[in-house]
Amino acid sequence: MTTERWALGGDLSVARIGYGAMKLTGWPKGERPTRDTALAILRRAVELGVNHIDTSHYYSRDGVAANELIREALHPYPDDLVIVTKVGALVEGSDVALPAAEKTGLTPDNLRRGIEANLRSLGLDRLDVVNLRMGDLDRTQTPLAAPLETLLALREEGLIRHLGISNVTAAEFDEARKIAPIACVQNLYNLAQRDDDPLIDACAEAGIAYVPFFPVGGFRPLTAERLDAVAARHGATVPQVALAWLLARSPNTLLIPGTGSLGHLEENVAAGALRLSAQDIAELG
Repeated sequence: MTTERWALGGDLSVARIGYGAMKLTGWPKGERPTRDTALAILRRAVELGVNHIDTSHYYSRDGVAANELIREALHPYPDDLVIVTKVGALVEGSDVALPAAEKTGLTPDNLRRGIEANLRSLGLDRLDVVNLRMGDLDRTQTPLAAPLETLLALREEGLIRHLGISNVTAAEFDEARKIAPIACVQNLYNLAQRDDDPLIDACAEAGIAYVPFFPVGGFRPLTAERLDAVAARHGATVPQVALAWLLARSPNTLLIPGTGSLGHLEENVAAGALRLSAQDIAELG
């Protein structure tokens, strides 16, 4: 486990490798571990030093909900555990199948409903960080300002400690910072998909965490070949090298790789101790 930490929101000290809970549920589709394995993964993550868990009330399918698993496995929570949740266009997990016009999660009432659902299912009085996810509806028809202002009001009520934004453009990032203090940005980024390079740098300059989702996916053949070579030199796996590259990319990157495997969890956390050389980074491009 890396000993490097980041002050999320300026006051929540988190290890740079965390854990994303979505895969424990099989949401929106796909395989999931057994309940006992899911609980074991969450407990083992904390044993390994993970203290940043990413989740949402809508990570739920067929009666298996990420927040409820987290509560069963870890409540009462360790004092240093930071749970980051999310609200957006989806009111419930099943809403993912609805037409865009029927996804109503960004209304003031449904944003409150989402916050209250996260609080209730996690057994908390206040949420450490809430990400506002954008981009699931037409951005021109659903601007960021109104839902973020709603969450800011809920923060002022004491229900939320810090606010983040997810799946946003650079313009939305700039707009968000004019409305509320932003603790983190959660966007698609990995070794093969680097459109957000300028945004990562802007976040770093502003002291804002950047949390890439899909951190180890979608590698093109040439990238995969280079990853294989670097991994072989270090006696590591390709996902470990991909995670280590993200950690090396900027000190404000926080990782939340998800898995339904105890073995993969151990490997992901161990990636924090992998130090890539300048040659490695140059070779990866």
